[in-house]
Amino acid sequence: MTPPKLIILDRDGVINHDSDAFIKSPDEWHVIPGSAQAIARLNQAGYTVVVATNQSGVSRKLFSMSTLNAIHQKMHATVEQVGGNIDAVFFCPHSADDNCDCRKPKPGMLNEIARRYNVSLKGVHCVGDSLRDLQSGFVVGCLPNLVLTGKGQGTMDKGGLPPGSQIHSDLAAMVDALLSAEASANE
Repeated sequence: MTPPKLIILDRDGVINHDSDAFIKSPDEWHVIPGSAQAIARLNQAGYTVVVATNQSGVSRKLFSMSTLNAIHQKMHATVEQVGGNIDAVFFCPHSADDNCDCRKPKPGMLNEIARRYNVSLKGVHCVGDSLRDLQSGFVVGCLPNLVLTGKGQGTMDKGGLPPGSQIHSDLAAMVDALLSAEASANE
């Protein structure tokens, strides 16, 4: 079975600059140069782009659900301005203490994506800047891709990446590699 043309991206550190103090408002959300255009290129190549993000700031009361929605509206608008589209945003609002199944590195959020799109995630690329992003994808059969933006360099330096992890300087470089490999396979 051919894997679906679906790709799963983490948000903070992949699409936008991350902050150890959390992204708590739309004003604090700043796109990483080239990431919105990379999403548009994925769309043009037939990919459905989905975001899967831990957002424990909600349970920590650092920001409300309406603020999180406003941050995501800014993200959608930024990507749409360059001709791209994020089909859906899946998020875990819980803290680590809640011991939920949806908080990465647990696979619950990715299993929900598989159910929603009625697909197997085997062979689907997942992109993140932290080990937990890659682990949650790996256990459901995704192909793990680490970007060195956000916390990615520190994640790489610590080691212990899932087998087969690909490393890219940023989302734009990951998309370059993916689309180049597809073009070569289709020649």
